[in-house]
Amino acid sequence: MYESVEVAAISYRPVKWDKAANADRMEELFVEAARENPRMILTTEGALEGYIVMEIVEGRAPADSMLDVAEPIDGPYIRRFQKLARRLNTCLAFGFAERVGDEAYNCAIFLDQQGDICGRYHKVQLAEGTHSSWHFNRVGHRLRAFDTPIGRAGFVICNDRWNPDIVRALVLDGARIILIPSYGSKTKGQNQAVLARARENGVPIVEANVGMNLIISKGEICAYQWGNDQITHAVVEIPAAACEATARQAEEAYLAAQSPEMEKRYRRTLERVEGLTNA
Repeated sequence: MYESVEVAAISYRPVKWDKAANADRMEELFVEAARENPRMILTTEGALEGYIVMEIVEGRAPADSMLDVAEPIDGPYIRRFQKLARRLNTCLAFGFAERVGDEAYNCAIFLDQQGDICGRYHKVQLAEGTHSSWHFNRVGHRLRAFDTPIGRAGFVICNDRWNPDIVRALVLDGARIILIPSYGSKTKGQNQAVLARARENGVPIVEANVGMNLIISKGEICAYQWGNDQITHAVVEIPAAACEATARQAEEAYLAAQSPEMEKRYRRTLERVEGLTNA
C-alpha cells in the first residue's frame, strides 16, 4: 500500500536580485544532490530571484523591479532547468517569482526527468498580504494536485503550511505527497505545523527551507538538517491512491494483524485476573 521513494531537499539561501548567480548555484546543488540518485529534488521558495517581495513592500526597491526579475514559465531559466532535469534524469522542483503578463506571482514548479512541467502553483496565503493595486505580488486562486512520476503531488509555499485547509484541499484532489519550498520560519512551531499537516492527511511531506530541511514520512520525521547549502536525502513512503481496492487491502492487513494481537491481549488479561484472584 506504499511505494518507497528516495527524495532530496536542498536548504539554500539565494542572493536577492541575482538570477544568474542563483541559477548557477542551484545547478551545482542539484547536480550534487543527484549523485545519490533521488527520484525528486526540491529546493527553496524564491530560489531564482531571492524572494524579494519584502524589498518592495518595505520601500527598498520600486514595484516594477519585480517584473524585471520575474521569470515567465517559458523563460530561459526555466528552459535551463528543464534541460538539467533531462541530463540528471531526475525530477526537479523549486520556487521562483513568475511573470504572467504584467503581473508577478510567487510560484513553485515541478519538472519531471524528461524536463516536462508536471505542475505549477501560485502561493495562496501571503504573510504580507496583497492589494488590488499590487501587480508585483498577486495571490493565487487555485489549489490543484498534479500527476508526477513519484505519484500525484501538491505544492504549498512557505506561509501556506500554517493553514490545514490548504493541504487538505490538495489531498482531497488526490495528492499523495506534499512539497514545501519555503523562505521563512525555522522555529519549533513551524516544524510542529508541518508535522501536523502530514499526520492530518496521512501523506509524506518534503520541505526545503532557507537554513533547514525537513522530511516526514508515515507521520514521523525521517530527516531534519540545519544550515544552508545542505542536501538532505531520505526515503519516504508514498501511500497508494485512495480507492476501494486499496481500502480492502488495508482492511485485510489490519484484520490479519489483529488475530495474534488479540491473543496477546487475552493472555495479559487472564494473567491480571489470575493475579487478582490469587492475591
